[in-house]
Amino acid sequence: MKLASIDIGLKRIGVAICLDGKIVLPQNAILRKNRNQAARDVKAFLDEWEIDKLIVGLPKGGSSEEEMERRIKHFVSLLELDIPIEYQDEQGTSFEAKMLTEGDFKHKRDGRLDSVAAKIILERFLGL
Repeated sequence: MKLASIDIGLKRIGVAICLDGKIVLPQNAILRKNRNQAARDVKAFLDEWEIDKLIVGLPKGGSSEEEMERRIKHFVSLLELDIPIEYQDEQGTSFEAKMLTEGDFKHKRDGRLDSVAAKIILERFLGL
């Protein structure tokens, strides 16, 4: 089963895939100009890789948990997918991604960090 995960942010959407159930690979992040463009780009990515299930990071805890959950679920509804969608707690993934990649590359706003966070989300889902 081919899996993908997304870490939805206001400016970038981190993306990772797992094609064999064992190795999770971060992909190029999707830069978000507006939600409709971002939804089209995510759907095109999922179709291109023939993804069977989408894992979506959802923040648990924190003061804006309900608002973020509403925004994320609204964005996911724009994808109009016909594959299963599951939500995975993403708490701390951005911090963990930053720690994992420290020194590997400068933390620019190109989305690499967001895709490493998506990789962590998918690894948590798989129990890796």
